[in-house]
Amino acid sequence: MSRRALITGITGQDGSYLAEHLLEQGYEVWGLVRGQANPHVSRLRKHIGDVRITTGDLLDQGSLISAVERVQPDEVYNLGAISYVPMSWQQAELTAEVTGMGVLRTLEAIRVVSGVSASRTPGREQIRFYQASSSEMFGMVRETPQNEKTPFHPRSPYGVAKTYGHYITQNYRESYGMFAVSGILFNHESPRRGAEFVTRKVSLGVARIKLGLAAELRLGNLDARRDWGFAGDYARAMRMMLAQESPEDYVIGTGRTRSVRDLVEFAFRTAGLDWERYVVLDGKYTRPAEVDLLCADPKKAREQLGWEPEVGFEELVTMMVESDLRLLGGSRRPDEEPASPDHW
Repeated sequence: MSRRALITGITGQDGSYLAEHLLEQGYEVWGLVRGQANPHVSRLRKHIGDVRITTGDLLDQGSLISAVERVQPDEVYNLGAISYVPMSWQQAELTAEVTGMGVLRTLEAIRVVSGVSASRTPGREQIRFYQASSSEMFGMVRETPQNEKTPFHPRSPYGVAKTYGHYITQNYRESYGMFAVSGILFNHESPRRGAEFVTRKVSLGVARIKLGLAAELRLGNLDARRDWGFAGDYARAMRMMLAQESPEDYVIGTGRTRSVRDLVEFAFRTAGLDWERYVVLDGKYTRPAEVDLLCADPKKAREQLGWEPEVGFEELVTMMVESDLRLLGGSRRPDEEPASPDHW
């Protein structure tokens, strides 16, 4: 019998890569969406045709219980969130409800359907739960690089909501004996990344300028440093965490940082352009509270999971720029259409 997985946020970048990976591993894959008319489902089906869909909403406890009862999954991956950090200041309450409380509702759905209580622990074949935690939880970092024991100091409503989701996952593991883990994923990008995110904004901007569709690219803080990897590599790590004998949390990243300036310079160079001729600094793209430096220490994942990233920074940026040149040049492929940052 193949394992059955339920993925929230399946229409986002990470959900699509995870679905592909699980299908390759022989899984039966289900995606949770907010209604069959969701416009992102048709895009998903263009290149992942074997995914099954069930309806549910991270704001609605009853719908999540119904979805888990219907699917009867072996594994649940909670990737659903309002994931664009700047948007979290504009919609702080909704971010808290979806990105934070949505984790609690999903865990409760699993607990209720499984019949788990403080006096009744899960059986051997319990539903395994993965929570998509974020390096944004570290925020104003206390140490560099950051590992599983580094204290959190989130600097955005998104980071605060993710921190709640992380701790409630830990709490359900300790309170009910549930197999519940969090992957603290550092920045991971791809041609499917939403156009609002800085990596995709840069690759699209480069493509527009190269093709004569734009004359400039407006950006904010070029000095912020991030640990950037390829989303497809990080999807592999999610499955590996749920394949372990015991539930533990893991930091996933490359262990190397690059500045936004490095990203911009290399992206423009890939297209044969001088970035300084086209980039304009614009204060409106600066965050109210900036996170200056995020760098992963993935030692635990490397030693316990055997996970290593396969795509390097320069290969990733080249992939994204070339993809957007094809996309804007008229040679559109289904996997080059950007995902929405609102994928819950």
